[in-house]
Amino acid sequence: MEILSVRSSPSFLFKRNQDNSNYYSELEEQLGTKTKASASFQIDETNADAPDFSAISPSELRLYARQSFDAGAIDQDTYAAISEPLPMRTIDPSGNILDLSDVTDATSFNFRDYYKDQLQIATSIGDPQTVERLNSVVSFLDV
Repeated sequence: MEILSVRSSPSFLFKRNQDNSNYYSELEEQLGTKTKASASFQIDETNADAPDFSAISPSELRLYARQSFDAGAIDQDTYAAISEPLPMRTIDPSGNILDLSDVTDATSFNFRDYYKDQLQIATSIGDPQTVERLNSVVSFLDV
């Protein structure tokens, strides 16, 4: 009886030796291990076919922002600002309260106007960090 270390082979059935080399070859053909692996992850061009940001779902916006971040088109702060969930309520530049509780990941929303309004509010308040962050988001959405 031959004793082998478990660390040397993940499975004793697939150990190459004279006894099961035919079985291994047949199994390799069935699994297709000799074929070249295809690319499972691909970053699309960020400027090609930019979506309509005035009618896009939050999940689609996050996906597009992630692709842009991976491609180096936007920085981490811009990506983080876009990835944040929408608040349940917000105000517009006129001071009216807007209810955003019905916006889900599947519903389309006008993110272009939303972020422009938030930029206008942040500018009027005078918060330079928020203004800088929202400027980068608005410039990303105006592509």
